[in-house]
Amino acid sequence: MRDASWCGGRGRNASASCEWLGPKEFTALDFEMDRRPGGAWHSRMGSPEGTEHSNRGVVREVVEPERLVFTFAWDDEDGKPGREMLITITFAEHDGGTEMTFAQAVFESAEDRDGHQEGWNESFDKLAEYLASINL
Repeated sequence: MRDASWCGGRGRNASASCEWLGPKEFTALDFEMDRRPGGAWHSRMGSPEGTEHSNRGVVREVVEPERLVFTFAWDDEDGKPGREMLITITFAEHDGGTEMTFAQAVFESAEDRDGHQEGWNESFDKLAEYLASINL
């Protein structure tokens, strides 16, 4: 199960991320990741109103299928990355399934933190639905 979670996430199968990446009403438009340390990643998603949002970063650490660490920054209107944060995701086998732990820091404000938490939680709900749909 952990291997499938890794592949459905930001692991081997980056195109699978388009099935679930983004908040509930958002659509993932593309996702690319060079999974090697130092490799770049980039994603774009569309809001229900038709606005595109893009973000990017650099992979810092990969321990397949257990741990992925990468930077995260929203792109500004000119396509340049903004303030960088660090994301760490771990996958552990637990009671016949997979426990994913997600950490993102450092935020500029509690409002920024809460917005990211809501968006990621909705993304992870979509990930759970996606993993269930591929009959693991």
